[in-house]
Amino acid sequence: MKDVARLAGVSTSTVSHVINNNRFVSERVRARVQQAISELNYAPSALARSLKLNETRTIGMLLTASSNPFYAEVVRGVENSCYERGYSLILCNTEGDEERMNRSLETLMQKRVDGLLLMCTESHLPSAEILNRYPSVPMVMMDWAPFEGRGDIIQDNALLGGELATQHLIDRGYTRIACIAGPQDKTPARMRLEGFHKAMRSSGLPVPEAYVVDGDFEFQGGFNAMNQLLALENPPQAVFTSNDAMAVGVYHALFQAGLSVPQDMAVVGYDDIELARYLTPPLSTVHQPKDALGELAIETLINRLRDPDASQQMLELTPELVERGSA
Repeated sequence: MKDVARLAGVSTSTVSHVINNNRFVSERVRARVQQAISELNYAPSALARSLKLNETRTIGMLLTASSNPFYAEVVRGVENSCYERGYSLILCNTEGDEERMNRSLETLMQKRVDGLLLMCTESHLPSAEILNRYPSVPMVMMDWAPFEGRGDIIQDNALLGGELATQHLIDRGYTRIACIAGPQDKTPARMRLEGFHKAMRSSGLPVPEAYVVDGDFEFQGGFNAMNQLLALENPPQAVFTSNDAMAVGVYHALFQAGLSVPQDMAVVGYDDIELARYLTPPLSTVHQPKDALGELAIETLINRLRDPDASQQMLELTPELVERGSA
């Protein structure tokens, strides 16, 4: 910047005003500065700016890598919200590995991100030692239950969602209903399963032990679980699948078995990923507002940056049933 100022014959503050366009500079002087910038091939240093202003305009996000399109759609919502507000997003996949999660966490903190979004498995919590070294960095946990630490929490009402999905099948006249549950180390998976049991209890319908199969929220997990249910002596008439990715696997297992949806097996999913409407038949599912989840996470994080001392927030999104052709 000093080189530009020397070549243009102006002060460094004038160069700064031209670059940031934050104060009046005459067109003649502005043209001289821009000519000098062009000749010297000068580009402002984001690092220098962040050190001076004590902000980097970047948000870090830790995410468990998955083939589940739900996460990609949430990240898209987060990234769009960052872009609209002039922030950049640094995304780190943890692969569900505790050591990798904490190394990524340390890296993001060292890069001085302004805030942090966490969307990882609950079986491994972020290192308290690392978090305590950076007490001023606000966090928002997405789709997590509270853990003993700072940060705001955004999650969907998974209990209600599981109940809505199951009640939809009950209302269609099905009585032998199974549930392919998600990994029980995740609070949303546990709550969706609890919602399933609640709806079945309310309707006085039995749930044989073999009718509840734990899955992993992945395509293959749904495929394996459906084959397990089909192998039963008395298989179910319908299945609530705790997320849409596993429902895709369910469709494939039924196709390989020569069975049709919904004639031979009714299916209801959860998440309403974009793929759900393009399955044959289109999948009835519980809609999660993924763009709204991303937008709310960024909005909450920015509000926390503005008011670090505000009380911790627990925000809950309300799921809605989307009826299509699979039940």
